[in-house]
Amino acid sequence: MARIVMKFGGTSVANLERIHNVARHVKREVDAGHEVAVVVSAMSGKTNELVGWVQDTPKVAGASSPFYDAREYDAVVASGEQVTSGLLAIALQSMGINARSWQGWQIPIRTDNAHGAARILDIDGSDIIRRMGEGQVAVVAGFQGLGPDNRIATLGRGGSDTSAVAIAAAVKADRCDIYTDVDGVYTTDPRIVPKARRMKKISFEEMLEMASLGAKVLQVRSVELAMVHKVRTFVRSSFEDPDAPGMGDLINPPGTLICDEEEIVEQEVVTGIAYAKDEAQISLRRVADRPGVSAAIFGPLAEAHINVDMIVQNISEDGSKTDMTFTVPFGDVEKAMQVLHSNKDKIGFDVVQNETGLCKVSVVGIGMRSHAGVAATAFKALAEKSINIRAITTSEIKISILIDGAYSELAVRTLHSAYGLDKS
Repeated sequence: MARIVMKFGGTSVANLERIHNVARHVKREVDAGHEVAVVVSAMSGKTNELVGWVQDTPKVAGASSPFYDAREYDAVVASGEQVTSGLLAIALQSMGINARSWQGWQIPIRTDNAHGAARILDIDGSDIIRRMGEGQVAVVAGFQGLGPDNRIATLGRGGSDTSAVAIAAAVKADRCDIYTDVDGVYTTDPRIVPKARRMKKISFEEMLEMASLGAKVLQVRSVELAMVHKVRTFVRSSFEDPDAPGMGDLINPPGTLICDEEEIVEQEVVTGIAYAKDEAQISLRRVADRPGVSAAIFGPLAEAHINVDMIVQNISEDGSKTDMTFTVPFGDVEKAMQVLHSNKDKIGFDVVQNETGLCKVSVVGIGMRSHAGVAATAFKALAEKSINIRAITTSEIKISILIDGAYSELAVRTLHSAYGLDKS
């Protein structure tokens, strides 16, 4: 017998037929004698609809400002998961399974006060553990918790992944299965590279890099939690027949295992290629080269919750001036420009420029730590395709390259082939 947390995303619970299919997946594990908790997202498209209602309400009411109270935003958008958890509990009960729905505040999942993008602080898993021990399936509404103001707080888009991993850690689950519309983690996006391969295993560190660099299989925060608490996590497809051979395998079910590096015997030099489109580049020209100038630039951007990524600094020949170039997500360009202009006197730049439509392509692999020439292979492969490199950043296990967006798919295919990831 094992303790398993199963998470199902929006496409997996998009309608009543798919909710019934999810119930069959859950029944399979219950019939095998496992203790089971399930975390669900809102039905596909429902969160977008609820967010739209929140955003449109001030307009309809004739308000002069489009802004709204984030606490009420959370009260509205959290209702999507509440509906799904209740429906799945009913489906399980209809199949003769003892099940009960849970909202985030009932567990409780304690969060900070950042409504709309809260972080989990603590989970008391004792009641769920007791109920599972009595044979009851806990069906938990993902994406939500209870803030210090005793109001519902949501965890940001994709937060149900984080809910599932956090609950798995709290109840000391043997594994956490993330069911989605793909059957695992691939070496790159199979829509771009048909020869992309599904990986059997990937380390927490590699998955964290892949998720943060554009791979949309898991939310970044969920991978961070899994790594910290060493929660063995499987990415699986909810569209496989629940009763197909191997689906109930406790040790090696179909999908991709995200685990500690020590579990991976044969480590590839490069594990995968990630990419993020819609990157934007901002350049500050002729900034005074003095102590504290970087803090004057990036401090206000951080306070405005703008995520800065690649940073390149070019110092003039006499050392008196510098050009500072960095990237931000496309959606943050306008806000970033406003922040920089409002801090121009403190920073001391002559002009600020921005360019959109760029792409960040990244090479990821824990094997890079012990192999030379990985970066050179990427640069040579891109040069042969006449793809110009705008900026480069590196870490122990990844190389990120900024290029023009028009070459994104060509770059992904080129690098995937250059490192032999096309080979089965």
